[in-house]
Amino acid sequence: MAIRPVFTAQFEGAVLVETLNIEFEWFAGLHVTQKQKSIRSLHEAFHLQYQYPHTQVLEVSSKSEIELGVQLSAFNLMLDSQRGQKISVESIFQASKVFSQGGPYTDLMYMSSRDAKKDERLKNSGHLVAFEYQHTRWALQPKTAFYDWIYLNALNLNDDLKQHVLKFDTFTDIEFNPKKSINCQAYALALFVALSKRKLLVNGVIPPQNEFICLIEKFNI
Repeated sequence: MAIRPVFTAQFEGAVLVETLNIEFEWFAGLHVTQKQKSIRSLHEAFHLQYQYPHTQVLEVSSKSEIELGVQLSAFNLMLDSQRGQKISVESIFQASKVFSQGGPYTDLMYMSSRDAKKDERLKNSGHLVAFEYQHTRWALQPKTAFYDWIYLNALNLNDDLKQHVLKFDTFTDIEFNPKKSINCQAYALALFVALSKRKLLVNGVIPPQNEFICLIEKFNI
């Protein structure tokens, strides 16, 4: 058995995203078929425990059985760089890390998601102290603000993906373990849906740093 979070967008009330920790049968093994068995098990356990009417759940990872979920993985979701290259949310995130002994390593931005995440400098530069992207410094608090902001901006610029996402209200990421990681693409998607459905995005635009932080801090998320 395992426990993983399920993130549900809230369209009213004091929180934007409800995080539900669901216990389910885990299928060990690295093969994609094992991961997909675990995904189905997680979704079934969620529906049994929380019989929300009309809830649409989407797994967001490279292991998703739905192509939309694969496309929305931070490894695959892209932004256009100033050089005209497409760069992934994951590569931007890794390239923006500032450590006590180095960084940001902006060259990571132009690597593949996998290579950027595995770069040795990220492990050998001391502890994480901040993020820096487009000449703007982000503190480590609120915890997921920088990651969420990057992800939401990338998604918001892709009209096709954005419209499909808004058909869902609940998201999972079978690869995300809150005991090992902080940022989660499934949470970011639930946040996007909540902000969109509540009409909190002025003219449908993701606000800049300070406004974004003020917006999410209004809610107990």
